[in-house]
Amino acid sequence: MSLVMNNRSITSQALKILLPLLLGGAILYWMYRDFDFRSIQHVLSHEMNWTWMLLSLPFGILAQAFRGWRWRQTLDPIGEHPRRSTCVHAVFLSYAASLVVPRIGEFMRCGVLKRYDGTSFAKALGTVVTERAIDTLLVACIASGTILFQMSVFGTFFDKTGTSLDTLLQFSSTGWLVTAICCCAALLLLHLLLRRLSIYDKVKTTLHGIWQGVASLKDVKNIPLFLFFTIGIWLCYFIHYYLTFFCFDFTAHLGLSCALVSFIVGSIAVIVPTPNGAGPWHFAVKTMLILYGVADHQALYFVLIVHTVQTILVILLGVYAWLILSFSRRNNQNSSP
Repeated sequence: MSLVMNNRSITSQALKILLPLLLGGAILYWMYRDFDFRSIQHVLSHEMNWTWMLLSLPFGILAQAFRGWRWRQTLDPIGEHPRRSTCVHAVFLSYAASLVVPRIGEFMRCGVLKRYDGTSFAKALGTVVTERAIDTLLVACIASGTILFQMSVFGTFFDKTGTSLDTLLQFSSTGWLVTAICCCAALLLLHLLLRRLSIYDKVKTTLHGIWQGVASLKDVKNIPLFLFFTIGIWLCYFIHYYLTFFCFDFTAHLGLSCALVSFIVGSIAVIVPTPNGAGPWHFAVKTMLILYGVADHQALYFVLIVHTVQTILVILLGVYAWLILSFSRRNNQNSSP
């Protein structure tokens, strides 16, 4: 019996890793099946301004740091006081872990706080749920405003991807295929998350801890600081992305409106569970750039290079956090700020 359970566990873990990779890989293969990858070297060496790319990287780091500091703030009202440095390093590590198994980082960062600072896993998980809900609300508000001001562009986007604005039930064959794949992937993610949460929902005290974490927002002491961190996270994400426009002649002139529209569409696309949104993000951003007049092959250059560099940054931050945590002393008394 134990052997069967172990085999099932191994199979489940393998599927969690392989399915997102296959989904992202399939989309990327479809996009780049006729692409000349040898031309990338020329673009990287002669057609790209690396100064802007380097200037964008600190904002990617700062966005994750803001997330760690904000997380620390939501833990205070429920009697959990992990070190700020541990919170930031846990966030760095969580993003890197999600490159292997999408969304696993949310659980990993709670485990890091428990291991190094003795923080309640359930309470930490509750605060993660809270901050994700807040982020979703903020992105929804930004997306709504962006759609209103750029309705004509989104109308063209829906038509190009097989969706009609007149009736959302009319799809082209491509639209049905992409929608079905993304829905299946989202349902699979939900299933895996519910299974993982079921490990804890058998214990009443743990459920209470999760609720405490969710309810912690109402007792946050410095609301202006919390709002500053929240806005700062997404502003830094946007600047991290927008500055990359100036790396290429074909995107440097597009302006803030194109950057904001493609940023929002890309942020929505990463809901599909692939490593760092690979595949869905490329497809969504590439489509938006084409609608703003960028040539197909140039849009492919942009999404491939920008996503790769930003993913490398996530990996490096994860390795850095892992090294720092490996040499950090454990504070299981959970008392140091």
